Amino acid sequence: MAQTHGPEHSGEAITILKVDPREDRGLALRSAGQEEGGRLADVHSAYHDNISPPLEWDPVAEAQSYALIVEDPDAPRDKPFVHWMIWNIPGDARGLPQGIAPHPALTEPVGAIQGRNDAGRHGWFGPRPPVGHGVHRYYFQLFALDQPLEMSPETPLVELLNALKGHTIVKGEMMATYEAPEVQ
Repeated sequence: MAQTHGPEHSGEAITILKVDPREDRGLALRSAGQEEGGRLADVHSAYHDNISPPLEWDPVAEAQSYALIVEDPDAPRDKPFVHWMIWNIPGDARGLPQGIAPHPALTEPVGAIQGRNDAGRHGWFGPRPPVGHGVHRYYFQLFALDQPLEMSPETPLVELLNALKGHTIVKGEMMATYEAPEVQ
């Protein structure tokens, strides 16, 4: 009997599961870049145009800044694959536009900083699961913070995580999926 091959999961939890916010209320996060059923549109994949998806969220009145981390726990490795780390998004922001420039320091949104993804670049690195590896899940994790974070674009995820633990008011997530295109 043939066995179907699904994603092997990393052994480590995604970031949002490691951060306890001060308040229990949730933070709703949405994207027009998701298709029916939660699949990310091809334009956002590294197999295609690799453009960051548009995001929107309900504002948190007391937020001084926001941080966003996107991880794939289905990557065939020990830790989830980091697709995006962006912080110091202004506290009055209600989202991010599509196509954020792949630069460490941004002028739009003003003052935002992008860390290195696990592909070694600053900014968004879209889904690129291995061919034949099945559907992968991408967790967009949003943190409303009580202050901006004094961190360089070279800050690793573990240091960003430690800062989030001390400054998160509320958190929320959105899960999207993507599967490698079939080989032609």
